[in-house]
Amino acid sequence: MSALVLPSPNGSTISHQLADAGADVVAVSLRNRAAAARWVVGKMVAARGRQPAVVVVPAGERWPDGSLRPAVEDLWGAGAFVASLVERLEHQAGPLLLSPEASAALAAWLTVEDDVPAALERSASGRELVAQGWPDDVRIAAELDASTAVPVLRDGAFRPA
Repeated sequence: MSALVLPSPNGSTISHQLADAGADVVAVSLRNRAAAARWVVGKMVAARGRQPAVVVVPAGERWPDGSLRPAVEDLWGAGAFVASLVERLEHQAGPLLLSPEASAALAAWLTVEDDVPAALERSASGRELVAQGWPDDVRIAAELDASTAVPVLRDGAFRPA
């Protein structure tokens, strides 16, 4: 078995803060967005009668000085996940109420979904990885729905759902 680890210090910090607040935290990328959406929909259906909220956080990163470094690939990933949720829920629960932020992420995703590999390669992060000699990482990150893994943050670490 091989492992793919895409580190995100900013995403890790946010994930742990959400988990500490009692949220179920799932790591989602373009590679596992469909599997993660299926898992989340299952949790929502199991909530019977309650109205669970799904919060999608495109975390971005930090510049060396600690300031926020937006990452368009995180926005696209959030939008891809929202698209997968909408696809699964809209017919089950009627129209979904998407926040303006979720709608914007979805719109951003729709602009690149037909050519994700090229869009990722042209992004600032993609160019940075290619320049550092990691073009295969960009290619692998662009593999839409290539993974069925659903990492859930439990006891301080992401573990299979």
